[in-house]
Formats: sequence, structure tokens, C-alpha cells
Amino acid sequence: MLKRILLVIVAVVLAFVGYVALQPSTFSIERAAIVVAPVERVFAEVNDFHNWQQWSPWAKLDPDAKATFEGPASGEGAIFRWAGNDKVGEGSMTLLESRPNEHIKIRLDFVKPWAGTNATNFTFKPDGPRTIVTWTMSGEQGFLQKAICVFMNPDKMVGGQFEKGLANLKQLAEGKSG
Repeated sequence: MLKRILLVIVAVVLAFVGYVALQPSTFSIERAAIVVAPVERVFAEVNDFHNWQQWSPWAKLDPDAKATFEGPASGEGAIFRWAGNDKVGEGSMTLLESRPNEHIKIRLDFVKPWAGTNATNFTFKPDGPRTIVTWTMSGEQGFLQKAICVFMNPDKMVGGQFEKGLANLKQLAEGKSG
């Protein structure tokens, strides 16, 4: 009887490992919002890491997180480092590419709670007096990340934070006078 139970356990573990191994090795999360503000205003809020404390959903999860800035005040080469509680962890963002009023590319490096590097992009499309801003994050997933994703939906978790951040960005940009 014990042998059968062990065989069932081994079969379940092997099935789980096989299922996890078949999951995609990359991920992508994307959210968009329409902001009733000129593209220049919306772009400026994202292009300067100093502004992120006003709209980033993670800034509100740990208002006491340590933040430091390096490089230029905004645009390509700007670096933002943070260290906070378990909800925000520790890491850095490096602004790699900044095409005014069109696109921002950021390398996102996590240190804690787990190490990893992801690509983050913002695109800005003018639509009359409005701006369509799209926030994406993509990266590679190792076996452990794929296993975690079986139980936790990163699109829902991170995507929900993106939605909050875009709502904050919308409120901030729309609240500033022209």
C-alpha cells in the first residue's frame, strides 16, 4: 500500500513538473489608458523618475522606501534606485531610450525579494486633446517563476498595479493646467 501511495505522489510531482516545463518561458503584461492631456505633459511625468513618487502605485505601498537618483535629471541615462518593505522590495530602473512624446524604454532590475531583469516600455500616442499611454513589462521566466505563475496570476497582480498607476498618472496629468 505504501508503495502505491509513493508511486501516486511521484506521478503527481512528475506531472506537475512536466506541466510547469511546458509553460511559456517569456511573459508580457500590458495596460493602456486615455489621458485628457497633451502628449508632452503625459510624457514628461514618465520621463522624469523624480515624478514617479506622485503616480507610481508602488510608491503608495511603501511611502518610507529609500529612493536615490543618479545620472541626468530625466531622459536617457537616468537611474532610480529604491529599497523598501516586502511589498516593493529593492531594485533599480535605468532609462535606456527616450523618444520625446513617443516612447520610453526602461530596464527594470530587481534585487529583492528575488533577482531578475525585465524590460518596461511606455508608448504615447496623441489623439486630439488626449493621449493614449500604454505601459508594458516583459521578460524571461525560469522554472521557479513558471511554477509560481501556476498558482498566482502575474498579469492580474502586476496588471492591476499598472491600472492603478495609469489612473494616478491620468489624474495627475489632467489636474495640471496647460
